[in-house]
Amino acid sequence: MDILEMLRQDYQRFPRDQTFSLYSADVFFQDPLNRFRGRKRYEKMIAFLARWFRNIHLELHDLRQDQRTIRSDWTLSMTCPLPWQPRLQITGYSLLELNDQNLITAHVDHWRSPPVKILQQIFQS
Repeated sequence: MDILEMLRQDYQRFPRDQTFSLYSADVFFQDPLNRFRGRKRYEKMIAFLARWFRNIHLELHDLRQDQRTIRSDWTLSMTCPLPWQPRLQITGYSLLELNDQNLITAHVDHWRSPPVKILQQIFQS
């Protein structure tokens, strides 16, 4: 199975049963709120989402590869663990860089809205 198909399947079941073996041990991750290096840390971040947020849905809009770069366009929605259970929605895209072994060495998320706009959704529900 090729990496694009594996990623499609990961998006469908996100955040459960992710194929972490697609990532290098020292993968670099960045989004507007996080910046770190390491697959173990990446796994912990996904586990945190799975544990604390509910009704997580990651809709994949587009997935394409250009040599050593993969781009995925997506919308992530989830229910926050607060008493009034606000729903968050983040639309964005990810750029994944591959090494010679076809492992992801960088995963950088770009959000279409600034983090403050995303966090305002908590108080608009």
